[in-house]
Amino acid sequence: MACKTLLTVVTEQGPDGPGMAGLETAIALARREDAHLDVLVLGVDQTQYGYFSAGAGIAMVQETLAQAISGAEDLERKVRQRLATEEIRWAVDHAVAQLGGIAPLVGHRARFVDLVVQARPYGAGRSSADEAVVEAAMFDGQAPVLVMPDGMVNPPAFDRVVVAWNQSPEAMVAIRRALPLLQRAAMVDITVVDPPAHGPERSDPGGMLSQWLSRHDVRAEVSVLARTLPKVSDVLARHIRDRDANLLVMGAYGHSRFREAIMGGATRSMLEKTPVPVLMAR
Repeated sequence: MACKTLLTVVTEQGPDGPGMAGLETAIALARREDAHLDVLVLGVDQTQYGYFSAGAGIAMVQETLAQAISGAEDLERKVRQRLATEEIRWAVDHAVAQLGGIAPLVGHRARFVDLVVQARPYGAGRSSADEAVVEAAMFDGQAPVLVMPDGMVNPPAFDRVVVAWNQSPEAMVAIRRALPLLQRAAMVDITVVDPPAHGPERSDPGGMLSQWLSRHDVRAEVSVLARTLPKVSDVLARHIRDRDANLLVMGAYGHSRFREAIMGGATRSMLEKTPVPVLMAR
């Protein structure tokens, strides 16, 4: 992938947390792509305003803020020690924000990079801050995000790619962002699950996308799958294994984030189930 600048955000969850796993992946990818790596160490101020007893408010605010700053500074030192052993170009900075302030902070940093690399934001040891970082990079930074599954540190070759196609603008944005990578892949599978019977591509699902990609020297094939499992994400996960793919490209959050949070949604479900890295954009 033609990446010159990578970003990973490490949240203050300790040196063995998912943020550090994302850092290791970002280092490996920066080494492979000869890219510059920016690392933002993020301390999250957990102050809960409105829950203090009379007279305790200011002291509690100062204490939680001091803990966030101290934690971020300590984690930054660990990150710098880790990067000092690498022969890559890198820069590290730290910042402190409340949960509601993560979006503008991360969004501003993500705006000036080619790819954001993060560990899976859901599961054991994750927090709402991890999810907020991924959303901020996509929504506020308009950057593509590579989300790594648990237990995978070294990124695969990305030479066998499944592209989830549902005719949505979000899916097309993700595909455009992934185009340099698709041009290098040996296999690109445009996967359409249960296409609408009356949509604009009803006679040839994925055909126009395949034709457009071929003009960019991408050799793609189309797989039209029936929804034989309860969720689209289940069908995609099975197809990824069947095709021995090592990357999924997909659009993110077709519905509002509020509806996704209440109802789940394909984006979260896919991130929880996929056995391979996911390149998302919106």
